[in-house]
Amino acid sequence: MILNLHRQRLSISAIAKAMRADRKTVRKYIEQGLEAPSYGPRNPRQAVIDPFTTYLRERVARYPVLTGRRLYRELKELGYDGGYTAVTDFLRDVRPGGC
Repeated sequence: MILNLHRQRLSISAIAKAMRADRKTVRKYIEQGLEAPSYGPRNPRQAVIDPFTTYLRERVARYPVLTGRRLYRELKELGYDGGYTAVTDFLRDVRPGGC
């Protein structure tokens, strides 16, 4: 895109404005004869709670009245390093009837 605009005799400032890039960056790509990299969407990262989701689902299915604090303590004993809010957010989606 930068090189195409440069071939059309646009100024470096105009190209920078169109690309929402710094003029020095545009100049660098023109001098090197390269196109600017285009970045796609990032791959989703694994959440800290993901390895414990099956355990939580089983516990909530068996005992739906267990509190988030209780389940958080159980997860800590199993080696969970995440936070309490991640547990309660997960439980909000998992509990039957939206309790």
